Amino acid sequence: MFLRHVLFTAGTQSVSVIFLLPLLLLTVAAELPSCKESDYHFEYTDCDVLGSRWRVAIPNKPETCTGLPDPVKGTQCTFTCNEGEFLDMRTQECQKCVAGTYSLGTGVAFDEWDSFPTGFISHGINVNFGDTYTNCSNSTWIPKGDYVASNTDECTSTLSYAVSLKKPGSVSFQYFYPDSNIFFEFYVQNDQCQSTDSQRRWMKISESDWDTHYVELSSGNNVLYWRTTGFTLAANTAKPVLLKNISILGVSYTSECFHCKPGTYSDKPGAARCIPCAANSYSNKGATACQPCEADKYSGIGSGTCLQRPPCKATDYFYTHTPCDSSGQTQLMYKWIEPKICSESVEEAVQLPASGEMVACTSCNPGFFSSNTSTCEPCPHGFYSNGTECSECPAGTEPVVGFEYKWWNKMPGNMRSSVFSSEYSSTERSTGWEVAGEYIYTTPSDQDSDYMLLTLTVPGYSQPHSLTEDKERVALSRITFVFETKCTADCKLYFMAGQNEWNNVNVESWSGTTGKQSYSYLIKSNNTVSFTWGFQRTAAFNMKNEYSSDLAKIYLVHITNVIGGVASECRQCALADSASACVPCPSGHYMLNGTGVCISCPSNTIIRPEQPVGKEACIPCGPNTYSNEGRSACMSDCTLALHLKGETLHYDFSPLANATGFQSSPRFTSKGLQYIHHFSVALCGTENRVLASCVDNVTESKRDVKGYICQSTVVPSEIRGQSVVSSQPFSIGDTLIGVSTDHKFDDISSLDGDFPVESELPDVIFYYRSRETTQACKNGRSTSIRLRCDPTVTLKDHVSLPSKCSEGTCDGCSFHFLWRSQHACPLCSERNYKEIVSACIQGIQRTTYVWQQPLRCTGGVSLPSQQISACVTLDFWLKFGVSIGTVAAILLITLICYFWKRTRKLQYKYSKLMMTAGDKECELPAADSCAIMEGEDAEDDLIYLSKKSFFTKIKSYSRERTSDGFDSVPLKSSAAQEMEMN
Repeated sequence: MFLRHVLFTAGTQSVSVIFLLPLLLLTVAAELPSCKESDYHFEYTDCDVLGSRWRVAIPNKPETCTGLPDPVKGTQCTFTCNEGEFLDMRTQECQKCVAGTYSLGTGVAFDEWDSFPTGFISHGINVNFGDTYTNCSNSTWIPKGDYVASNTDECTSTLSYAVSLKKPGSVSFQYFYPDSNIFFEFYVQNDQCQSTDSQRRWMKISESDWDTHYVELSSGNNVLYWRTTGFTLAANTAKPVLLKNISILGVSYTSECFHCKPGTYSDKPGAARCIPCAANSYSNKGATACQPCEADKYSGIGSGTCLQRPPCKATDYFYTHTPCDSSGQTQLMYKWIEPKICSESVEEAVQLPASGEMVACTSCNPGFFSSNTSTCEPCPHGFYSNGTECSECPAGTEPVVGFEYKWWNKMPGNMRSSVFSSEYSSTERSTGWEVAGEYIYTTPSDQDSDYMLLTLTVPGYSQPHSLTEDKERVALSRITFVFETKCTADCKLYFMAGQNEWNNVNVESWSGTTGKQSYSYLIKSNNTVSFTWGFQRTAAFNMKNEYSSDLAKIYLVHITNVIGGVASECRQCALADSASACVPCPSGHYMLNGTGVCISCPSNTIIRPEQPVGKEACIPCGPNTYSNEGRSACMSDCTLALHLKGETLHYDFSPLANATGFQSSPRFTSKGLQYIHHFSVALCGTENRVLASCVDNVTESKRDVKGYICQSTVVPSEIRGQSVVSSQPFSIGDTLIGVSTDHKFDDISSLDGDFPVESELPDVIFYYRSRETTQACKNGRSTSIRLRCDPTVTLKDHVSLPSKCSEGTCDGCSFHFLWRSQHACPLCSERNYKEIVSACIQGIQRTTYVWQQPLRCTGGVSLPSQQISACVTLDFWLKFGVSIGTVAAILLITLICYFWKRTRKLQYKYSKLMMTAGDKECELPAADSCAIMEGEDAEDDLIYLSKKSFFTKIKSYSRERTSDGFDSVPLKSSAAQEMEMN
């Protein structure tokens, strides 16, 4: 064909090539032998627009032979064969598969996973998020023989298979998806890269060992994707997703039959599937029948080989009790663990102890009584018992319903035992726990890594009459159990709660040997109706049972308020006026002991969740909180009046009341996967407030935790059309216990050392508690949120965590946060502003009000508007002042001059008198009088006698002095005075 093509394309360019080609063809044909049937196979060409195709021969190896058959017209593209048949390409007719093989007719099947079948591809998807990089090249699906297992780390792993369908078909497969810590999705992309419905692509958690999934496929090219992503974030490895028995229909035909895999067979021609071998038998690949194992060997169902039987050990049997007989006796029975794989005949084998020892039966469980047939029957409604006989509850009382199992003569009807293999072996065992009178215990397992499961299922919960329904009430019921573990390896006991055995969450776990102890769990949702205890001897897979002696024991299981439960006691209840029927006490009332009379609790108190009997049932609310209408919880209306240094500061935290989210600093797993702790807070509010919510969007359960404050783990992700994946939600504050400025309240410290004080204004601290206890937090979790006034912060959710505890907690039980906000400041009042008065300008004066700095308040009173008033201008007062000042200055100068001149004259007169007194000869001219008589004023007389004018007097002040430095003052004689007067 190649040479013909060369001839056709090159013939127009060179005539010489045309003459050489025949010679070349003869040379090649002479060198290659003729093709035999084993040298080639047949295939169909692609269908044309008319639905036709050609059958052509394809050499198995190129250029190995010559003389291939010519193409012939093939069957129509819609041609199909039935199940158990294949299309013989030589005759183009359907033929039945021979025994030992099978066929799906128009499909292909994949049930052997020793390696990836041709066409399957698996790869890990590297994660790039921000500055982080996660290498996931080794996180792929792994073939495990009968199935293929997914990755279990935090990476995303994809298994894909491309198929071209000639007509519409389907794909079906079996899967096991037990762990909610893994995302599992299946989707199909067509020629246009369009995926299947986004809602149906997410697989549901398995409710049985294996589930079947079926999806219809369109004709044309289809790419099938199985994708998993782990979000474990914990030390424990998640359980992988398993796939097996993948079948694809719609490929139009199959040209061969598939051999039965080891452990299966088909004994008749035309088989559509192979049959698994029974226990203690085996088969090889393509077998038509199974062969029995030798006497000293064994095998499980569908096994391809037989294994040597080990010698029996004490761990290969267990003991149990038969039901009590009419005489109140029970037999102690020893049984081999089924299926029995050990041998009693080999050396060192242990023999089964003799059964039949009679022992006295224990009494029935509380709420049950022993019938005539020595079986335990439940007491009728309204009756109670301690396990012997039923008694009617007295008037004024009601039965305390629930289930309390403390005697284990037989497995309770609402409990069941099972075994779950971490490696999904084909074990037939269904008994993981056995009753033993005073306790129920784990039996030995086939493999040490198996999970021994015990499941309790209840229909729902109903509050007793003595408790009124209230949406603020946290717990519907409580389950309590007493247990212990004895281990020589790394055993672990899990306690899980959820909707069913396969859709639950791990509540608590205990590792290693633990002494006899009690654990209680509050049930908050009517959807939580299934409780599972799982015991694993070691997490490391091992085909041996080295730790079969390790066990867990449960002595007591007690669950309250169960619908359809039985009563072990009766309690006081409130009575209606006209009948003896029990009624709930009104809100805020408690029952007086022994009377059934309801009495009101003091104001601002709540009723404890347990039976409200006695005054001690009234619990006072914490500081700055008040009780709600139903008296079931203390609340805050987001306002606070704080007395500080003789002043009253008023706060309004309403802007912070709506649910707010914040997060811790990023953290990384060993794989480099980034995750953060996300917190949701609803600080305060009334009964109709918006609650904080933390959700699990990984699993189908969509678990949603609500309260005042909660936490969840968030992983950045681009799958599922979401920017983040949230999981592992739990409450860290579902009850508000107080609002205070004290750094410690109700044994909760707010870590004031990690949040140094920055001003004289104290921080306001909200204290919360969560009543959900854990092994590490036996008293529940607590949270303190410190509100700090910071007017510079405009963001509502500016929350910081302690510097020493980047996750908000140092011990996992006490959480502490600092919330800076301008809304954490007190309301503004008149003392927070001052007034500024402007100058008088053109007869107008303005008064302006401004805030005191630094401002430590918000909201409250507003600044008064600017005040304008009339005033007298400065020019007028300046002129008036200058005038008055000038007159005052002149008058002052005149007075100064006057008194100064008078002082000089008096000094002169005094000097003259002194001189006259010292002159003995008295040579001065004679005068009528040289002395000034008492009461006389010479100055006044002088001026008066001379009759001088005012200006003349002024002039006389400036006359020249004599050479001796004294003024000349004329002295008048009395004669002269008389003459002048005349």
